[in-house]
Amino acid sequence: MTEFSATEAKNSFGRVLDAASSQGMVAITKRDRTTAVVLSLDAYQALLGAQAKPLDTLSHEFDALLQRMQAPAARDAMMDAFDADPAELGQAAVAAAKPARSSSRHN
Repeated sequence: MTEFSATEAKNSFGRVLDAASSQGMVAITKRDRTTAVVLSLDAYQALLGAQAKPLDTLSHEFDALLQRMQAPAARDAMMDAFDADPAELGQAAVAAAKPARSSSRHN
């Protein structure tokens, strides 16, 4: 990534913009440490798009999970869990913690 010192960026901002436009981004340094980045519009829009995609995916997954949790079968199972005595809950926990047995053997 191309770097400009803060002083160079201040004195030659046109060059900074040209470099960001052609290369996607440039770093601005102060005392030999990168302190800022100037992005081209394309690079900025790509970042916004990448940020929105995971959030949309998580939102859809959450909505689907919530819908499954509110289904009658899930509600009934939860009520059964609340009504279970400690021994039944312990047995269910042990059963759920056991690894699934594979029907094929590995040599």
